[in-house]
Amino acid sequence: MEAGFFVLSPEHGMLIRGCSVLVLGSGIWDLGIDTFRCNGLSHLNKGLCVFSSKWFSLFSAAMLATTVSSPISAAQNVILIIGDGMDDQQITMARNYLHGAEGALTLDSMPARSAVQVITRASEPPFKPIYVADSANSATAIATGVTTSRGRISTSVEDVDLRLISQDLKEAGYAVGIVSTASVTDATPAVFMANISRRFCENPGAMQGEQGRGLFTADCPEDLIANGGKGSISEQIARSPVDLVLGGGMKHFEPLSESGQQTVLDLARSQGFRILETLDDIAAVQTELNNSATEAQVSEANRSSGEGALSSPSATGSAAADESRLQVSSSPRLLGLFTPSTMPVRWISSSGEAAQYPEPSMLNHLHEYLGEVELPEPVRCEPNAAYGATPPLAKMTELALAQLSQRSDKGFFLMVESASIDKQSHARRPCGQIGELAQLEESLQLALAFAEQSPGTVVLVTADHGQAAQIIPDGSMFAGYGIPVYTPGQLQRVITPEGSVMAMNYATNEFQAEEHTGVNVPLFGNEAAAHFMPPFLQQSDLHGLILSTFGLSE
Repeated sequence: MEAGFFVLSPEHGMLIRGCSVLVLGSGIWDLGIDTFRCNGLSHLNKGLCVFSSKWFSLFSAAMLATTVSSPISAAQNVILIIGDGMDDQQITMARNYLHGAEGALTLDSMPARSAVQVITRASEPPFKPIYVADSANSATAIATGVTTSRGRISTSVEDVDLRLISQDLKEAGYAVGIVSTASVTDATPAVFMANISRRFCENPGAMQGEQGRGLFTADCPEDLIANGGKGSISEQIARSPVDLVLGGGMKHFEPLSESGQQTVLDLARSQGFRILETLDDIAAVQTELNNSATEAQVSEANRSSGEGALSSPSATGSAAADESRLQVSSSPRLLGLFTPSTMPVRWISSSGEAAQYPEPSMLNHLHEYLGEVELPEPVRCEPNAAYGATPPLAKMTELALAQLSQRSDKGFFLMVESASIDKQSHARRPCGQIGELAQLEESLQLALAFAEQSPGTVVLVTADHGQAAQIIPDGSMFAGYGIPVYTPGQLQRVITPEGSVMAMNYATNEFQAEEHTGVNVPLFGNEAAAHFMPPFLQQSDLHGLILSTFGLSE
């Protein structure tokens, strides 16, 4: 070893790149300096961290000093919120509309922010990088720590099933919950509960026979249970050990399971899931959970005040521990399927139309410098009548927080997805996107409030990939030249509450659905996350980062 340097191995602890916090053994000590560097978050549990003897002296003094701060324990809970397709263009669009150009989202108040590079592999050897992801492979990177090719649900490019973060956490004694406004069999929620070669093999009827082409093929004969596989996504969810699954997708649980003996929904019931289908069902379970929590608090207060003093202290303590464990395990496992497929969005445009092409005059068709162009008429965002009694994302998040808190006394992992930020961008409908980002904001506010009451809670917000929508000038900045300059894409002009017009452009193709984009995506964190978030990381690093907050390694 070179003189003047001290090497700290992962067996003894780790230094986190770019932070003034040292993790050593069982705790975290703030040394008040920011010059430590590790060799990368992706090697958090593998590499060596080196710092100079000058800083080692400071470290030694800090460890010996009586004024050293108390160690911070590993997180008890991690809430991961995913805005599907939520890159900075989509965030800015929502901020402009919801709070004005000079306003701020709840996202903007989070103290930590990083950039995440999204990595995708080609589907054929030698599996070279390609630069635009889909939700299946990008969410797989988070759920497994492995980069893979588009369309895969927690399977490698070689079609090997990958170990899920939900498995690690359940085996370690934590509760796990999945919430989405998509079908729960859709790519992002599915990767946390299933392994399958193609994302559209969502139910037993979609396992054989091609439906669609290319990425949209649903044909997974190798994944049939009869062929040694795990079955369709819905069947795997029904057999999953997770504690809570809430979203859309009832149509994928109504078919008979592969055995032909029962529906997938009945299979889920037989595995211990309680099925929820309406807002009233959510309210009923919420009331039960609240009553159960109140009874537990009263019981704890009675014990603390000395009731049952005739019992020996050791016997009382043992009984209390047993009662606590019974209380934790008695809350039901929940499978909420509130719509046939993806849930309706909250907002639509007043015209009911998606973005449209500008209409150039006949003269402009003769020469690009001639004639004029007519832009689509501006629209307003308004409530979607089809939304009706759809459970809001915040209501599902609220139920998840209450239920998971009672499922394990160690803590929980909750993934919450606002799915239609992405789906409405595919459909070129900015009002739908804005409304779904507003839903994410409401769930984030609940998560942050929960974290305030439960200090061991880490809240992370990220996206899986970028999307097509981009804000462009409402009327070209080159209009002064007298030339009819306009976008070659499709345009929707949204009147904002400020009274201005925000022009949203969609121009990745001329097909019926827009493409994703290859931009890096943001990662936001609350105060509990700020100590370990590096300024830049690869998407697969999120897997190890989440595990490490629970004190687990990859």
